[in-house]
Amino acid sequence: MISIKVRNLYYLIVGVLTILSAVTHAWNGQYFVLATIDIMAMSMDTRTVFTYVWHIITAENLVFGIAFIFMSFQSEQSKVRFAAWMIVAILVVRLMVILGVTAILDVSALTDTLIDSIAIVIYVALIILGITMKKKQTTG
Repeated sequence: MISIKVRNLYYLIVGVLTILSAVTHAWNGQYFVLATIDIMAMSMDTRTVFTYVWHIITAENLVFGIAFIFMSFQSEQSKVRFAAWMIVAILVVRLMVILGVTAILDVSALTDTLIDSIAIVIYVALIILGITMKKKQTTG
Protein backbone atom coordinates (compact mmCIF):
# COMPACT_ATOMS: atom_id res chain seq x y z
CA MET A 1 0.00 0.00 0.00
CA ILE A 2 1.23 3.47 -0.89
CA SER A 3 1.57 5.78 2.07
CA ILE A 4 0.99 9.44 1.24
CA LYS A 5 1.99 11.72 4.06
CA VAL A 6 2.00 15.49 4.27
CA ARG A 7 5.61 16.44 4.92
CA ASN A 8 5.13 20.20 4.93
CA LEU A 9 1.81 21.53 6.19
CA TYR A 10 2.77 25.12 5.31
CA TYR A 11 3.23 24.19 1.65
CA LEU A 12 -0.10 22.36 1.64
CA ILE A 13 -1.89 25.39 3.11
CA VAL A 14 -0.23 27.72 0.58
CA GLY A 15 -1.15 25.34 -2.24
CA VAL A 16 -4.82 25.20 -1.31
CA LEU A 17 -5.04 28.96 -0.68
CA THR A 18 -3.32 29.73 -3.96
CA ILE A 19 -5.65 27.48 -5.95
CA LEU A 20 -8.63 29.16 -4.26
CA SER A 21 -7.05 32.50 -5.11
CA ALA A 22 -6.78 31.46 -8.76
CA VAL A 23 -10.46 30.59 -8.86
CA THR A 24 -11.56 33.84 -7.19
CA HIS A 25 -9.18 35.86 -9.38
CA ALA A 26 -10.67 34.37 -12.55
CA TRP A 27 -14.20 34.90 -11.23
CA ASN A 28 -13.51 38.50 -10.18
CA GLY A 29 -11.89 39.32 -13.48
CA GLN A 30 -14.60 37.83 -15.63
CA TYR A 31 -17.71 38.89 -13.75
CA PHE A 32 -16.75 42.04 -11.87
CA VAL A 33 -13.64 43.82 -13.17
CA LEU A 34 -14.28 43.29 -16.87
CA ALA A 35 -18.00 43.91 -16.38
CA THR A 36 -17.38 47.13 -14.42
CA ILE A 37 -15.10 48.83 -16.92
CA ASP A 38 -16.45 49.75 -20.30
CA ILE A 39 -14.52 47.04 -22.09
CA MET A 40 -16.57 47.47 -25.26
CA ALA A 41 -15.23 51.03 -25.57
CA MET A 42 -11.68 49.68 -25.72
CA SER A 43 -10.00 48.65 -28.91
CA MET A 44 -9.86 44.90 -29.52
CA ASP A 45 -6.07 44.96 -29.01
CA THR A 46 -6.43 46.63 -25.60
CA ARG A 47 -9.23 44.24 -24.58
CA THR A 48 -7.14 41.25 -25.60
CA VAL A 49 -4.06 42.43 -23.68
CA PHE A 50 -6.06 43.40 -20.60
CA THR A 51 -7.87 40.05 -20.54
CA TYR A 52 -4.81 37.86 -21.03
CA VAL A 53 -2.70 39.84 -18.55
CA TRP A 54 -5.48 39.39 -15.99
CA HIS A 55 -5.63 35.67 -16.61
CA ILE A 56 -1.84 35.22 -16.58
CA ILE A 57 -2.03 35.93 -12.84
CA THR A 58 -4.86 33.40 -12.55
CA ALA A 59 -2.78 30.76 -14.36
CA GLU A 60 0.34 31.53 -12.29
CA ASN A 61 -1.62 31.16 -9.06
CA LEU A 62 -3.02 27.84 -10.25
CA VAL A 63 0.43 26.52 -11.17
CA PHE A 64 1.92 27.74 -7.88
CA GLY A 65 -0.90 26.08 -5.95
CA ILE A 66 -0.47 22.74 -7.70
CA ALA A 67 3.30 22.93 -7.24
CA PHE A 68 2.99 23.59 -3.50
CA ILE A 69 0.53 20.77 -3.02
CA PHE A 70 2.95 18.36 -4.72
CA MET A 71 5.87 19.85 -2.78
CA SER A 72 4.03 19.33 0.51
CA PHE A 73 4.21 15.55 0.02
CA GLN A 74 7.91 15.36 -0.91
CA SER A 75 9.88 13.34 1.61
CA GLU A 76 13.09 15.21 0.81
CA GLN A 77 12.09 18.81 1.44
CA SER A 78 15.60 20.03 0.61
CA LYS A 79 14.92 19.02 -3.00
CA VAL A 80 12.02 21.48 -3.34
CA ARG A 81 13.46 24.35 -1.32
CA PHE A 82 14.92 26.12 -4.37
CA ALA A 83 11.53 26.09 -6.13
CA ALA A 84 9.91 27.53 -3.01
CA TRP A 85 12.49 30.35 -2.87
CA MET A 86 11.93 31.10 -6.57
CA ILE A 87 8.18 31.39 -6.02
CA VAL A 88 8.81 33.67 -3.02
CA ALA A 89 10.96 35.86 -5.29
CA ILE A 90 8.22 35.98 -7.94
CA LEU A 91 5.59 36.90 -5.33
CA VAL A 92 7.78 39.63 -3.81
CA VAL A 93 8.45 41.10 -7.26
CA ARG A 94 4.71 40.89 -8.02
CA LEU A 95 3.99 42.85 -4.82
CA MET A 96 6.64 45.46 -5.68
CA VAL A 97 5.11 45.91 -9.14
CA ILE A 98 1.58 46.22 -7.74
CA LEU A 99 2.64 48.79 -5.14
CA GLY A 100 5.11 50.62 -7.39
CA VAL A 101 2.82 51.02 -10.37
CA THR A 102 -0.09 52.01 -8.13
CA ALA A 103 2.03 54.58 -6.28
CA ILE A 104 3.33 56.07 -9.53
CA LEU A 105 -0.05 56.24 -11.26
CA ASP A 106 -2.34 57.06 -8.32
CA VAL A 107 -0.88 57.08 -4.82
CA SER A 108 -4.35 57.49 -3.33
CA ALA A 109 -5.28 54.07 -4.78
CA LEU A 110 -2.69 52.25 -2.64
CA THR A 111 -5.43 51.38 -0.15
CA ASP A 112 -7.17 49.49 -2.99
CA THR A 113 -4.17 47.14 -3.11
CA LEU A 114 -4.51 46.20 0.56
CA ILE A 115 -6.22 42.80 0.09
CA ASP A 116 -3.79 41.68 -2.63
CA SER A 117 -0.83 42.92 -0.60
CA ILE A 118 -1.94 41.13 2.56
CA ALA A 119 -2.54 37.91 0.62
CA ILE A 120 0.94 38.02 -0.92
CA VAL A 121 2.57 38.75 2.46
CA ILE A 122 0.69 35.81 4.04
CA TYR A 123 1.73 33.47 1.20
CA VAL A 124 5.36 34.56 1.46
CA ALA A 125 5.36 34.18 5.26
CA LEU A 126 3.83 30.67 5.07
CA ILE A 127 6.27 29.62 2.36
CA ILE A 128 9.24 30.87 4.38
CA LEU A 129 7.91 29.00 7.42
CA GLY A 130 7.74 25.89 5.25
CA ILE A 131 11.25 26.46 3.92
CA THR A 132 12.71 26.89 7.40
CA MET A 133 10.98 23.89 9.01
CA LYS A 134 13.35 21.62 10.87
CA LYS A 135 13.87 18.11 9.47
CA LYS A 136 12.18 16.53 12.50
CA GLN A 137 8.99 18.54 11.79
CA THR A 138 8.88 17.55 8.12
CA THR A 139 9.01 13.81 8.78
CA GLY A 140 6.63 13.51 11.67
